[in-house]
Amino acid sequence: MEMADAIIGLSALAQDARLAVFRLLVKAGPEGLAAGEVARTLGIAPSTLSAQLLLLSNARLVSARRDGRSIIYAANFEVMSSLLLFLTEDCCGGQPEICAPLMKSVSACCPPRKRARR
Repeated sequence: MEMADAIIGLSALAQDARLAVFRLLVKAGPEGLAAGEVARTLGIAPSTLSAQLLLLSNARLVSARRDGRSIIYAANFEVMSSLLLFLTEDCCGGQPEICAPLMKSVSACCPPRKRARR
């Protein structure tokens, strides 16, 4: 990840409602949630939620897909992982035990996916 992309991602998360939306979508997993469900769960007005989701989408942290009349939003786990790796790539200064709890937590939550054969 380039520094400019990291800044865009971190900036998108640097607001309480957007961070709450992103965390809820991470919790929902790859299936995501309908925009209406996100609004109801977090108590955010639909118009405000649309603006928050647009910023998160522009940062590539969330993706959207249509399912009938609903728009389903999901966290983009690849971009999230890249951002976490960017933040920790120079971690520890030769002391891996410093980052061990973080790495253990991330690997327990997000095990590597098997890539599909082409």
